Amino acid sequence: MLYLISYDISVDQRRLKIAKLLEGYGQRVLESVFECDLEVNAYRQLRQKLSRLIDVAEGDRLRIYQLCGMCRRNAEIIGEGPPLETSHEVYIF
Repeated sequence: MLYLISYDISVDQRRLKIAKLLEGYGQRVLESVFECDLEVNAYRQLRQKLSRLIDVAEGDRLRIYQLCGMCRRNAEIIGEGPPLETSHEVYIF
């Protein structure tokens, strides 16, 4: 399943940790936006790790959108950037 994950993190160090974590699961498509094509178990692991890193009390925000097959086929890319993320067989934790 393809997930679109975006974030707005208030503390630089925490923002870097979250970006590094997401790089192990998918590809950065915009400054604070990642596409991750994940199996259910990998998504659950990522979700748990993200929950431990964000600090809502300090204003951190994270949005995760699950994109169905039809949504994926209808995605448009305007301008430069990588193609839509496709499944990985190996995940870096």
